[in-house]
Amino acid sequence: MKKSTIWFLTIIMALTFLGLLYIQIMYMKNMVRMREDQFTEGIKRSLYSVITSLEQDEAKYFLEEDASQIKESSKYLPQSGGISYSITTPSGVEADLTIKGDLHLSTERNEFGNQYQSMHEVIKEQYLYQKGLLNEVIIKIISQANNRPIEQRADSAIVSGYLHSELTNNGLNLPFEFAVVNRNGISIYQTAGYNPAETTRDNTFVQTLFPNDPSSKINYLKVYFPTKQDYIFSSIKFMIPSFVFTFILLVIFLYTIIIAFRQKKLTEMKNDFINNMTHEFKTPISTISLAAQMLNDDAVRKSQSTLQHISNVINDETKRLRFQVEKVLQMSMFERQKATLKLQDVNANVVIDNIIHTFKLKVEKYGGKLTANLNADDAIINVDEMHFTNVIFNLLDNAVKYRREDVPLELTASTNELPGNRLEITISDNGIGIKKEDLKKIFDKFYRVSTGNRHDVKGFGLGLAYVHKMVHELGGDIRVESELNVGTKFIIILPLTKN
Repeated sequence: MKKSTIWFLTIIMALTFLGLLYIQIMYMKNMVRMREDQFTEGIKRSLYSVITSLEQDEAKYFLEEDASQIKESSKYLPQSGGISYSITTPSGVEADLTIKGDLHLSTERNEFGNQYQSMHEVIKEQYLYQKGLLNEVIIKIISQANNRPIEQRADSAIVSGYLHSELTNNGLNLPFEFAVVNRNGISIYQTAGYNPAETTRDNTFVQTLFPNDPSSKINYLKVYFPTKQDYIFSSIKFMIPSFVFTFILLVIFLYTIIIAFRQKKLTEMKNDFINNMTHEFKTPISTISLAAQMLNDDAVRKSQSTLQHISNVINDETKRLRFQVEKVLQMSMFERQKATLKLQDVNANVVIDNIIHTFKLKVEKYGGKLTANLNADDAIINVDEMHFTNVIFNLLDNAVKYRREDVPLELTASTNELPGNRLEITISDNGIGIKKEDLKKIFDKFYRVSTGNRHDVKGFGLGLAYVHKMVHELGGDIRVESELNVGTKFIIILPLTKN
């Protein structure tokens, strides 16, 4: 898959996830807003009903206060027997009136008319009397009601009962606290759980008590809902699994994209490896083939010096080919869970000194200098000698490969003891160095620095990966310090073997 295709799919999936998240967030905001509006509307209806009930209670109070006078008016009516009448007042009020008592009707027409006239007068007087009483009650409500203490007009227990009943009727069965305050905001009384410090515009609702009172005597009912937010957001709890699943999908998508890029990069590095391997094998094979053809020439076979030269060329190219084959075989080390090692106690100073003695000729061939500072008094380590030798050889060989052409190579190998029974082995050079962005990748299989695609620096990108794996297999650690155009230092830490 092309890199551009991967990026195209990444962008499409990213836009899809952004769109999905946007839809989910907008849906959640709309749900919250609708729930908030429904809650506010229900509270307003409930508070209005509470205030109406309190006003009706106050009217009932004054009516009951004058009930005795209304009862006294019944003495004008006879108490036994009676006649029923239906009355309609000029204002349109209809009423039924029953006159009880023993009525002796005269057979004479004049006497019956007088009795009828008398009853009519009684009814008229009763109506006017009760109308006056009602007018008096209305006047008292208007003129005297606001003189009563608010604690009597809006008793806390009655207000609490009305609030609970009305909120339940509106489907708002949640805890509440309330207070009655005057026009200056001073609390007249409040419930035990009411805390003014916790009240905000979002969780507190205010309703005027007895709106017809004079402005100087206006009081307010404040109702506080401590669990309002929980009530509002309870309607969107079902969205939580949706966000969780979306997040899981996003993580899987990101992981998949990362794996795709890694596989793409690994494919590119393997292609580079194959190209480099082909080049590395092609040269010695061509040289050996040419030498073999020359041996078929009788003139060449007769010349002892030429024959010796061809023999040396074949031998050198064979060694070179064998070395490259061993490099490729090192790749099998990375496919195993655990490398098979033949561990034994060796003296690191001795092994490194032997490697330097052999490698010094190659360094001097390029006009360089190889120095050994084997300062560790105790350098006995438990390692596989062959792999340990390959590790040191690879680091020295890299120093020669990545030398600077304008500066003579200076290569140093040293050993030092560290606290905690550890041995430090350092390989440093004054070569081209490594960029910071490449430092964390140089131990990756097939990875090569920016010169990796050029064939003037030979290799498969396996050397440092092999070094890193083997050092850790031997129970040690390796790190690198480098500065571009200054040099590179590899530091290996291995445990010492104490007798």
